[in-house]
Amino acid sequence: MRPWQEDRTRVPIATKIVIAGGFGVGKTTMVGTISEIEPLQTEALMTEASEGTDDLTATPEKHTTTVAMDYGRVTLDDDLVLYLFGTPGQQRFWFMWDDLVRGAIGAVVLADTRRLKDCFPALDYFESSGLPYVVAVNHFDGSSEFDAEDVRDALTVPAHIPVMIMDARRRLPVIETLLALVGHALDATPE
Repeated sequence: MRPWQEDRTRVPIATKIVIAGGFGVGKTTMVGTISEIEPLQTEALMTEASEGTDDLTATPEKHTTTVAMDYGRVTLDDDLVLYLFGTPGQQRFWFMWDDLVRGAIGAVVLADTRRLKDCFPALDYFESSGLPYVVAVNHFDGSSEFDAEDVRDALTVPAHIPVMIMDARRRLPVIETLLALVGHALDATPE
């Protein structure tokens, strides 16, 4: 039991984090890997209507897509609770991003080295909004491995933005990514 659950005068710091990136990059997986509650997932079966719109070249086994958001919660220490909001990746759902990021302290931009161009809209969004973000390269089985500095150069990510290599299916790398974001957000906006 957490100290704040035993002592109701002690309130944890509740923090909102956004997980963004291109279609099929692992946002739903990341939220599901780390959430200590049953994550809310708004997954819908992909239909023939999306065939000409959604590029499944890198993810041919993908049969569902997020149509609103993913939601999960993780307690990182006795007094820090993160509420995770995964964005939908396709352009036709980007209109929801403004609502999903409202109140967030920062964002994780997931990238897939097989299709780096898919993360540029998220990078542009967070860069222009001023919301602190980190870049997390989600390593997929069978994809080439690159180091963080190579990815930074390819995406022209500024030197002060953390770039990490991770696997969204593994809890520890996800925690490390979230901690890097929290630290970066505190450095960027200490108030």
